[in-house]
Amino acid sequence: MARRPHSVLPLLVRQAAKVLGLAAMGGSGAWLAYSRFVVNHRLPLPDALPGGVIELKTGAGGIALYGGAGGNGPPLLLIHSINAAASAYEVLPLFLHYAGRRPVYALDLPGFGVSERRRRRYTPTVMIEAIHAAAAEIRRRHDGAALDALALSLSAEYLARTALERPRDYRCLALISPTGFDARLSGRSPRGGHRGKDRLLATLDAPPWGRALFDALVSRPSMRFFLEKTWGSPDIDEGLLAYGYASAHQPGAEHAPFCFIAGHLFPTDATALYEPLDLPVLVIHAPAATSSITATCLGLPGSRIGPSCDC
Repeated sequence: MARRPHSVLPLLVRQAAKVLGLAAMGGSGAWLAYSRFVVNHRLPLPDALPGGVIELKTGAGGIALYGGAGGNGPPLLLIHSINAAASAYEVLPLFLHYAGRRPVYALDLPGFGVSERRRRRYTPTVMIEAIHAAAAEIRRRHDGAALDALALSLSAEYLARTALERPRDYRCLALISPTGFDARLSGRSPRGGHRGKDRLLATLDAPPWGRALFDALVSRPSMRFFLEKTWGSPDIDEGLLAYGYASAHQPGAEHAPFCFIAGHLFPTDATALYEPLDLPVLVIHAPAATSSITATCLGLPGSRIGPSCDC
């Protein structure tokens, strides 16, 4: 399978190496001073989505859940991807499409958007706990109704795990460009594992260099470069770029992305997550080097998936 355009881990690692190389050649002091005294790390960050924010205190920390109960039908939960500037803004088109037609919600995962961003080891378990908490709150608001849920990229693996652990919470799933189907990120290791490199994380997320390095990764030119890779075109969503830049320039914004770069957010049991799913699942794959989307219902072993799936 071709590498997906938004699989940015190798690109981020190369970018980090370049910045560290510049620091070693003598530009370190100037960049550190620029990051500390010039770059604004408290940019205004409005709500990513309309409808208000529900603040939830969970075992995964404080998380933000957007949305409300307008419309009829099963509630829908939207979950953004994992990247250096991730947030619920990524699902804005879908949120606006369904708002008023059915109850629709979206969350900022721990370490992203307006959710809590403290320094910690962010792992799949942290993200899964947050999704469990969001689903429980949504079901509480809708008389225990099972919900539909959609996740982007790496978050598809977290959503698959939540559906396996609490199958009564979900009616159907939609996975957009889910990770874990290629040899690099597939696996059947025991549940709960991750691919994290603790030494790399300690090197990246260490003051004072950590924030300065992250500032280089989330400069506007760098973010535009990654978005053009994702879109397969210079014609990107400028609103997403602007919001992502603001989101990446908040206190603690570097901690979760550094866990992503160091591998701590990548499960080691992706194959074992997808195969046992026993509910309708819609998989949407975005081919590499193109912004077009091909939607197909894929018959994963053990799953009731076919042309009639209606997530």
